[in-house]
Amino acid sequence: MIKKQTLTLNKYLKWFWRIILGGITFIILMFFIASFGGFGALPSFEDLENPQSNLATEVISADGVTIGKYAKENRTPITYKELPQNLVNALIATEDERFYEHSGIDFRGTARAVIKLGSGGGASTITQQLAKNLFTKNASSNKIKRVLQKMKEWVVAIKLERQYTKEEIIAMYLNTQDFIFNAVGIRSASRIYFGKEAKDLDLQEAAIIVAMLKNPRQYNPNRVISKGKSLERRNVVFAQMEKNDFITEEEKDSLQQLPLKIHFNPESHSDGYATYFRAHLQKVMRNWVENNPKPDGEKYDIFKDGLKIYVTIDSRMQKYAEEAVKEHMANVQSYFFTEQKRNKNAPFYGIGKEDIDRIIERGKRNSDRYIRLKAAGKSKREIDEIFNTKTDMTVFSWKGDFDTIMSPNDSIKYYKFFLRSGLVSIEPQSGHIKAWVGGIDNKHFNYDAVNQQKRQVGSTFKPFVYATAINQLSMSPCDELPNIRYTIPSGKYGLIQDWTPDNADNSYGGMVTLKAALAGSINTISARLIDMVAPENVVRLAKAAGIETAISSNPAIALGAVDLSLLEMTSAYSTFANKGLRVTPMIITRIEDKNGTVLKDFMPKTQEVLSEETAYIILDLLKGVTNSGSGIRLRSNYTSAGKVATGFPYGFTNPIAGKTGTTQNQSDGWFMGMVPNLVTGVWAGGEDRATHFAGILKGQGATMALPSWAIFMRKCYADKTLKVSQSDFDRPQNLSINVNCSEKFGEENNNNKGGDIDF
Repeated sequence: MIKKQTLTLNKYLKWFWRIILGGITFIILMFFIASFGGFGALPSFEDLENPQSNLATEVISADGVTIGKYAKENRTPITYKELPQNLVNALIATEDERFYEHSGIDFRGTARAVIKLGSGGGASTITQQLAKNLFTKNASSNKIKRVLQKMKEWVVAIKLERQYTKEEIIAMYLNTQDFIFNAVGIRSASRIYFGKEAKDLDLQEAAIIVAMLKNPRQYNPNRVISKGKSLERRNVVFAQMEKNDFITEEEKDSLQQLPLKIHFNPESHSDGYATYFRAHLQKVMRNWVENNPKPDGEKYDIFKDGLKIYVTIDSRMQKYAEEAVKEHMANVQSYFFTEQKRNKNAPFYGIGKEDIDRIIERGKRNSDRYIRLKAAGKSKREIDEIFNTKTDMTVFSWKGDFDTIMSPNDSIKYYKFFLRSGLVSIEPQSGHIKAWVGGIDNKHFNYDAVNQQKRQVGSTFKPFVYATAINQLSMSPCDELPNIRYTIPSGKYGLIQDWTPDNADNSYGGMVTLKAALAGSINTISARLIDMVAPENVVRLAKAAGIETAISSNPAIALGAVDLSLLEMTSAYSTFANKGLRVTPMIITRIEDKNGTVLKDFMPKTQEVLSEETAYIILDLLKGVTNSGSGIRLRSNYTSAGKVATGFPYGFTNPIAGKTGTTQNQSDGWFMGMVPNLVTGVWAGGEDRATHFAGILKGQGATMALPSWAIFMRKCYADKTLKVSQSDFDRPQNLSINVNCSEKFGEENNNNKGGDIDF
């Protein structure tokens, strides 16, 4: 009996070992088959050296801050040295406790997973997960195919261990992990979930990141539905860290009591700073890659080749510029809304129903919705029906986006109520654009007021008339001209009728200096000057200074009857601040590939436009605008505009050269302001010229545009790291033209009733 039992036991033992050894042999056999590509091609040595992956192109500011990315996957790899140790510890403790002991496959973990059928935890090592991220991507739902995928991942994992150090594998794994919400890789995840670089993550932030590795959607701290699971999983990470002696039990207990806390910063085209600038830069880069191929002839792809674009924008100044425009335009908008309650054709003035219908129809045809419907083959009747049908939508307000129900046609009219603005700031000596604000909100108003839009510039064009007169005739700011109506007869300069412009305040008489005339923006003097020098010479000077738009040689340009972009105007004004030397505006300083190799260095282009003496005299004239003219509110303690002038009083005491501008019916408000090392232009107005304030007090450039400039500059001056100049402009040695007419100028401006009004 005992012998029979012994034989039976031996029989079972033999079968047991046959199964075990057979299973091991089968696994080894499968492994070798996988190694030789029996289950599909494996990555080559070159693939392991250069794993195919999409890398985001970074836009890096002049002060070293990443202000945006272009990406199919928002991923920018970082090195192991840039990872905080607490993140590495949390990762190893939670995902692969024996990471430093195995060579790619944790056989103990695998055996445990097989025996417990997965209930004891997964068997994948960090290296296997990296192999999956790099070369498998999506796991198959078919069990047999998944086993074959697993075999390939084992082979690749071993190859990776031979090819890379443990530290490199950790960095590669974290760089390839998708944390959703457009956060691919540890650097993007750190920036998006916590608003900081990975190296600055604290322990609980690191634990939240590691908690997401199990399933970034299921354990996501930003999804309301998964916050509870995210908290639980984060606490599991702390428990694992305590188990592996990375933290003490006391530290674990206190850390687990902390609430789940993130600082979510989404990164997309319409999010973050410099959105309009980044949209413009993308167009520039598309053109650049067309003309600058790779050594092998292929074109760079800015969405996956991991380029680094170093731009001239200063992230601090960009932030201050956006804050300034937002602060002022939100305030101005409140007054505009109040005024429109009394306007039966709100938000339009001076046009009838037929013109209003045309504006709405044009807005409809320019909308993305219309373009999509047209492309889908919808008929006019179908499109009109859709645009008149109420639907759910999210719309802009200065208090934040809100959900509502309205028809697309109603939404078009709703957006017509909003006043727009643009601001651009240039360092005149280098041509570097330091701040670029193309509008009030890129998501809802994506037409760029800096470069795309061209509007009538009003009195801001007058300095080019004065500069031509001073340059050609050696006139002095103290030279006097009669303030009387001046007529240029028909036939001259191609005029079809006599041209006799009026002063905006209908005030005439007496002699005025050029300084007083520009400060008061007196139209009769501008008309006389352009006739003295001829319009074509003014156009020639303006083009040399940086105006690229075609300008008609018509005397009316003396009053600003020409449509130009804000960037053109600001660039041209920079010529005055740079001693008559034009420097073409720059937005890029260099481009590097993903390895840091410089592909292109950009150098400024210069051209002498005016003599240093003439440029200085124009600056002296323009200082008069802010000392006693339409820009006086930069210094004064009283303004007739009241609280519409956001942030007033401004209290500037340093030398400032500037010029306000207001077009007919207050459709456009401008202010161009200069200090020695920064020239900033601001425009404000409605999308349509019929959208404007009814009166000059609120609608003038000194109210619509100047406050944004003042708030921006005040913020820049408060930031001592920026070193924005508060000094005077350099006076040329041996100045031959008299500029010392302050006594006379002061008397004239004491009699000027309109010093706070811009014409």
